Amino acid sequence: MIVCIAEKPSVARDIARIIGATSSRDGYMEGNGFQVTWTFGHLCTLKEPHDYTPMWRSWSLTALPMIPERFGIKLIDDQGIKKQFSIIEGLMQKADRIVNCGDAGQEGELIQRWVMQKAGAKCPVSRLWISSMTDEAIREGFQNLKDQQDYQPLYLAGLSRAIGDWLLGMNCTRLYTLRYGQNRQVLSIGRVQTPTLALIVNRQKEIDNFKPEPYWVLATVYRDTTFTATKGKFTSKEEGEQAFKTIEGKPFTVTKVEKKEGKEQPPQLYDLTSLQVDCNRKFGFSAEMTLNLIQALYERKFTTYPRVDTQYLSDDIYPKCPQTMNGLYQTRFGGVAPYAELIKPIGGKPLKKSKRVFDTSKVTDHHAIIPTGVIPQGLSDAEQKVFDLVARRFIGVFLPDCKFSTTTVLGEVDGIEFKVTGKEILDPGWRVVRAKTPENPDALESLGSPDNPDKSTDEERTLPTFVKGESGSHQPTLTEKMTTPPPYYNEASLLRAMETAGKFVEDETLRAAMKENGIGRPSSRASIIETLFKRHYIRRERKRLVATPTGIELIDLIREDLLKSCELTGIWEKKLRDIEHRQYDAQQFINELKQQVTDIVRDVMSDPTNRRVTTMPPDDDKKKKKKN
Repeated sequence: MIVCIAEKPSVARDIARIIGATSSRDGYMEGNGFQVTWTFGHLCTLKEPHDYTPMWRSWSLTALPMIPERFGIKLIDDQGIKKQFSIIEGLMQKADRIVNCGDAGQEGELIQRWVMQKAGAKCPVSRLWISSMTDEAIREGFQNLKDQQDYQPLYLAGLSRAIGDWLLGMNCTRLYTLRYGQNRQVLSIGRVQTPTLALIVNRQKEIDNFKPEPYWVLATVYRDTTFTATKGKFTSKEEGEQAFKTIEGKPFTVTKVEKKEGKEQPPQLYDLTSLQVDCNRKFGFSAEMTLNLIQALYERKFTTYPRVDTQYLSDDIYPKCPQTMNGLYQTRFGGVAPYAELIKPIGGKPLKKSKRVFDTSKVTDHHAIIPTGVIPQGLSDAEQKVFDLVARRFIGVFLPDCKFSTTTVLGEVDGIEFKVTGKEILDPGWRVVRAKTPENPDALESLGSPDNPDKSTDEERTLPTFVKGESGSHQPTLTEKMTTPPPYYNEASLLRAMETAGKFVEDETLRAAMKENGIGRPSSRASIIETLFKRHYIRRERKRLVATPTGIELIDLIREDLLKSCELTGIWEKKLRDIEHRQYDAQQFINELKQQVTDIVRDVMSDPTNRRVTTMPPDDDKKKKKKN
């Protein structure tokens, strides 16, 4: 008998239907030589400190650092989990072969491997590796099952991550709680959550310490068009007034009219982070909400695997794209076919193939998030919004570049130069996919950055026709303005900062190059942000993410760069990826981490100051000490 194990009951039912296991049993499906069972996500977890030795049950500085000789796993203490595991264990003990049908990623690999280890499975194991849950993908996957051993590095990377988080989280949380928490609260420390909190706290301090400074801008209105002095800001009012007097009452003369045509490429396909960023900007969805929505769309076969950090497709996807496009063409929401008119101009002819979209070298386990071609049915309003973004982004990459013209006009008054720039769309190209909404009625007319096409600029206007040498009267203005602090983080900008290890980079190419040094994985960043809320280290003020007094004090307490440095945490993430790609040794990673934790404990224990966290979070967080 072949035992297949999926990560959720709903996924198991889909697989069972395709492979003919149609008879329902308690905790599994059976038929056609298969038994298909399931987990509920994690059934197993790493053992807690007291599982290794009774002396680690109570929190004590003398017991630190806690470094087990060998890490072990145990079942999560839940009656439903214990019952399902008992069923899985019975099936696996009698199996001739097991097919690991877990989510095709690091976490999915870890979940199923732990269950198989705990169940004492001895038979050969195959791996189902698919990027979508369509019937075709499942059939194709079963026809091309992989050897589980091919994914050993993926498992080792996931295991290293889990052990690393245990070592740092368990030791440093106890260390900081006992040393600085006054025995009144848990001070939770995490490999990813603490650097993320540091980002928010440091930005907030920058804002709080910012001292606005005045500056003056000289401009003038000529033929109903505002020209700005190219000299830039005047730092003193006197200097600005002097320039104002120089030009007042004298004619404005156009000295140069330059018109250039340009092209704007479509934005790249979505990875998880860019989708979370857009959903937060456009709809106010949290990162966690977006992840849950796109995961649901994946499990219902409408979109591909979501927990990805690439914006490219492998070359073998290209032949399947016309079929996907046909599914979108037939898609209807409320009786309306939103994509049919967008697809018509490229229908019936080969789709363009760009290296910006199709590049196998940029794809490892999974490709960018795209529709599957399965026509979506029964979507909630929020699911439809997310699907619509993915669908329009997919259609857009096959459409022509947007063509625009940029007009720059220079003028002069008594030696002082002025400038105005305007942009005009000549051919919208891919921009036709941008949906017009009540919030964005002029979608086609707005030219922003490819990363954030909704962001308009002052230059997005069509100028009157100016001729070099023309001259006339004008109305100068001198406006006092104040310098402004950097903005607070919102979820969108925080996700970008986590992705680039704290370096907020708008440029798409630079951002891609820096992804290796991000903090956290795309799939974990949403839960990290939610953890900071649950720990009462941050709170929301409208869309702003604001650090609480407890969060600020905690970061101020931490002197060890290792615990709050985005760059160092980013290096850890790179090592974990290198383990996944057979370029780094997992045992070396764990040994280095053991040494780092030992050093942190020694440094904190030798702190001669009497520092303490004085601000307490709400009472509901004070009872978590025993659960850590």
